[in-house]
Amino acid sequence: MASFMVKTINLTKAGIKKAIPVLNVWKQYAMVELTPPSPRDIPAIRNGFAKLVEGAKTGRFREVTVREAVINTLVTIEVYCWFYVGECIGKRHFVGYDV
Repeated sequence: MASFMVKTINLTKAGIKKAIPVLNVWKQYAMVELTPPSPRDIPAIRNGFAKLVEGAKTGRFREVTVREAVINTLVTIEVYCWFYVGECIGKRHFVGYDV
């Protein structure tokens, strides 16, 4: 029994030792990617929306490569799936609302 506890403790220590660098990298990415936009980001956001509107007016969306179309489709599916997961979490049921 004592050897089992020693092995468990050593395995836990090794897991923590391996996880710390990975979690530090994750923390760096999370601090950059998960922060809300700052006021200095607003001009870039406006430019992005202006390009989107201009592309819709000029028909730029029809000149998309297959690679860009596949990436855009996958991003759209991801957004839809996260919306669906959020709805399921919010209503606490898979189908319908508990009325």
